[in-house]
Amino acid sequence: MKLVQLPRDALLKPLQAVTGIVERRHTLPILSNVLIERHEDSLRFVATDLELQIATSSAMDKKAGETQAVTVSARKLVDILRALPDGSDVALELANNRLQVKAGKSRFNLQTLPATDFPALADPGKPQSSFQISQGVTRKLLALVQYAMAQQDIRYYLNGLLLVTEGKDLRVVATDGHRLSYAVTALSTEQEKTEVILPRKAILELARQLNDNDDPLDVAIHANQVRFRFGDVDLTTKVIDGKFPDYQRVIPSNYEKHIALDRDELQRALQRAAILSNEKFRGVRWMLTKDSLRISCSNNEQEEAQEELEVEFSGDPLDVGFNVTYLLDVLSNVPPGKVTCSFGDANSSMLITLPGRDDFRYVVMPMRI
Repeated sequence: MKLVQLPRDALLKPLQAVTGIVERRHTLPILSNVLIERHEDSLRFVATDLELQIATSSAMDKKAGETQAVTVSARKLVDILRALPDGSDVALELANNRLQVKAGKSRFNLQTLPATDFPALADPGKPQSSFQISQGVTRKLLALVQYAMAQQDIRYYLNGLLLVTEGKDLRVVATDGHRLSYAVTALSTEQEKTEVILPRKAILELARQLNDNDDPLDVAIHANQVRFRFGDVDLTTKVIDGKFPDYQRVIPSNYEKHIALDRDELQRALQRAAILSNEKFRGVRWMLTKDSLRISCSNNEQEEAQEELEVEFSGDPLDVGFNVTYLLDVLSNVPPGKVTCSFGDANSSMLITLPGRDDFRYVVMPMRI
């Protein structure tokens, strides 16, 4: 039975949009598969890892017959389609629990599993909050904070990103316990206050797929799911059930020592100094004196790198250490121009902000060197 016949790219593009979340190894074999559903005028593809689900579709010119559905290995099907010549027509046919892929004189027979066994996420019903925002704005917002998410931390609620709607504010916060990033943007509509923690994998996949333009992104926040719709893509993720740290208490508001630095100049100085840093601790010392910032790194072999930058500063001298990776992360993701670094004392965190903007905060804890 013929499932569909379409140009290669009409199949490959939607498939690639969903297969990024498919893990190579699974305890459930069907999680390695993609669900293919043929409807009257469209072909729908769905992939899931039980926490995150992505669905997309490809339009068909010709009206199809009755609805058909099957699951097949996502990566094998994508690899086959990639290997076929550009512009080729591809037919997918079902026979004897196999999916046959035909293109020209090429034939591939793939094992299938029943579509009824596919563990699609349940419909969450009416959302608690919903809004529309541009894809480009969201992509930039996520870029400002996502690098600070924890990875496989025992405090599971840190392995993701806090999303908060309140009034016309959309806030995103990420922390791994050593640094915290915070960004906010304005929404066009008033929202009830809602807070959800989105898993790390969902954030990385969303940031990968969003376009850097003004195309709309529709967001629907439910009690235990959040749904993102953009273009032909429908991305649904479960939320992390936990209590996120009180980020407002972490962000300093009374620092009196401030220096302004060119982002690129500081980034290059840190990159050079980090060459001789201790690979395990990655510590870098900041020694702030009148109109001067000295940056130094050393390692177990008693090698040392030192950089000096001119700054406008007339306060008390300061000697404090930081993880250089945490500093390079933020500098790689903020826009070019000036950054403001604010300090308390040698035992206090550093606050990085952008001059003339109150929509971004980055806090990094000090370390002993």
